[in-house]
Amino acid sequence: MPGDGFTIKSRIRKFLRSPSTGKNCKENLTSKVTLEKVLGITSSGNSALACDPRSGLVAYPAGCVVVLLNPKKNRQHHIINTSRKTITALSFSPDGKHLVTGESGHLPAVRVWDVAERKQVAELQKHKYGVSCVAFSPNGKYIVSVGNQHDMMVNVWAWKKDVIVAANKVSSKVKGVSFSEDSSYFVTVGNRHVKFWYLDHCKANKASAPVPLLGRSGLLGELRNNFFCDVACGRGSKSDSTFCITSSGLLCEFNSKRMLDKWVDLRTGLAQSLSLSEHMIFCGCADGTVRAFRPADLHFVCTLPRPHPLGSDVSSMTEAR
Repeated sequence: MPGDGFTIKSRIRKFLRSPSTGKNCKENLTSKVTLEKVLGITSSGNSALACDPRSGLVAYPAGCVVVLLNPKKNRQHHIINTSRKTITALSFSPDGKHLVTGESGHLPAVRVWDVAERKQVAELQKHKYGVSCVAFSPNGKYIVSVGNQHDMMVNVWAWKKDVIVAANKVSSKVKGVSFSEDSSYFVTVGNRHVKFWYLDHCKANKASAPVPLLGRSGLLGELRNNFFCDVACGRGSKSDSTFCITSSGLLCEFNSKRMLDKWVDLRTGLAQSLSLSEHMIFCGCADGTVRAFRPADLHFVCTLPRPHPLGSDVSSMTEAR
């Protein structure tokens, strides 16, 4: 009934105004109200979606909330950013025990959270504007945070000691970051941008002040005008290689000398994301298409089946589509 909503609102207002509720009403409500489920996602790119390979937990932002989804049990837990600033980037630590987040707005913080307790354990506030990418090093010692195109700063943070060990400026809009397997360098990608940042001299730094972060551009050759939208450093026998994907649909491999070694056409109108293991590379393309390649030679392996449409009853289907 149209009048029902008005009646309910009137009753709530009357209840809140009644003397019996008093000043403790809001406090009682706050202690009793808990966030049960979040519908939707506010991720604007690959850097705001992460999966812990150990537990299978998926993390993504919804405004100032980080949703921790267990897809097997379809159960959510939540981390609420007390600053109320929108989460723009996140990443799991290698052991899955911690989550690092970046946020938007003026003087944004890079925060580290305990995943099990869902509590903040560290905070870094060195960026002036929004943070576009964050990542843990594989050895768990460092966190790299990259500011957006207005901030233009790259910071390397020894988060357990709460110190910045290296920093520098970046001139391009960065869309992705990935650490090498041995944590000696990381790579950022963006518009006409592939850059290798080296940490060897940072480890030897004994001074309290951060040292300039050493960066070297990748040699893009004839692909220099492309938009590189995601990156993943190689693993295992391909640990010296770096794999990138362009929005136009090219999977590229850079060798240990930062040179563009080879690339393959994904045969798609748009490519957006990249994920790899020691034995497989997965490329996320338009229309829900995912193509798989071998890291050893970029040989095409297969195209994964597309996800079923929302609302479909999978159990009633009799044939693959």
